[in-house]
Amino acid sequence: MNKLLLFVASLCLLLPASQAAAEEGHGAHALTVAIMNAEGKTIGSAKLTQEADNVRIRVEAEKLTPGVHAIHIHETGKCDPPDFKSAGEHFNPGHKQHGFNNPQGFHAGDLPNITADAEGKVKADITSAVITLLPGKPNSLRKEGGTALIIHEKADDYVTDPAGNAGARIACGVIR
Repeated sequence: MNKLLLFVASLCLLLPASQAAAEEGHGAHALTVAIMNAEGKTIGSAKLTQEADNVRIRVEAEKLTPGVHAIHIHETGKCDPPDFKSAGEHFNPGHKQHGFNNPQGFHAGDLPNITADAEGKVKADITSAVITLLPGKPNSLRKEGGTALIIHEKADDYVTDPAGNAGARIACGVIR
């Protein structure tokens, strides 16, 4: 009986330690971001998950215009409609140029284009190795004040600084 009590007491002591380790970045980090349109209505969500050294972003949205749209992480965790300029510029802790095809490098917030189908729905699975959800890192999306996920009206050309000629910001979600 005493051995059983000792075992249970040991487990109780270990559980808070394992939870603290997860909070320090040794366990899984995930969050869901609501995406709203310029009218402030929710049109979808993005699930962000830390997977080893990568962040996986699963985007599901609707009521977009059919076709290709740029999607970027912006530097400020604010989504004031209708233009979402409150989200600031692209998330760029490395002070690089814009675009995957830019010889000067690319912003940490640059992501591959997404495509909305004929009904205006998009389902995309994106992975980035240059951002993290782990707090306290220079490339963390969970920095003080947060960051924002922005969908643009047009495709990113992957080269033009500062935003790839992607046009207006049409949807936004706060990342905290």
